[in-house]
Formats: sequence, structure tokens, C-alpha cells
Amino acid sequence: MPRSVNAVASRARRKKILKLVKGQFGRRKNVWTVAKNAYEKGQLYAYRDRRTKKRNFRGLWIQRINAGVREFGLSYSVFIGKLHKNNIQLNRKVLADLAMNNPGAFKAIVYAVKD
Repeated sequence: MPRSVNAVASRARRKKILKLVKGQFGRRKNVWTVAKNAYEKGQLYAYRDRRTKKRNFRGLWIQRINAGVREFGLSYSVFIGKLHKNNIQLNRKVLADLAMNNPGAFKAIVYAVKD
């Protein structure tokens, strides 16, 4: 009995991947094996970098808060320590946004902590 290969399903699977890599450079967009590898590698990078993005943003927020509090003669670590001591529960994302976009409110927080 001849081997059954189900060409319809195989073709559909290949078309699905080739559609996903459309727009990529060189053979990555039209050669099956290269396209499949490119797609899989891209998915790995996407998975990894969804986690890396969180780390990068936290670092950015810390840098912005540090730059904001340096104007008032504090360091980042001292500022965060005093925030916790005074039981002011604002996260780094909010503090960084205030330091950048609303300096008046950020100044009020710094002076509330500094006393």
C-alpha cells in the first residue's frame, strides 16, 4: 500500500509560516527551511524580550527618579528609603512619570519625604 502523505495539510502548514515571515529580508521570506528557522528564532526572541522589557523599564524609571531627586540633594537609594519610612506607597513607574511630566508634584513628594 502506498504511503499517505497528506500534501494538503503539509502545504497549509508551510503557507502559514511563509505568510508570517512575509516582509523579511532575502531567503527568509520565501525558502521554507530558512523561513521556518527565522520564524522559530523570532518567536524565541519575542518570548525572551517580553521579560527583558520589564527589566529595562524598571532601570529607566530608576534613572529618571535618581535624576529628579539629585536636584534636591538626595540620592535614589536615600529617597526610596525615606519613602518607605514615611509609608508613601508610590511605585517607581508613577514616580518616574511625575519626575518627568509634573515636576511640581514630584517636588512636593520630595519635600514631604525630606523633613
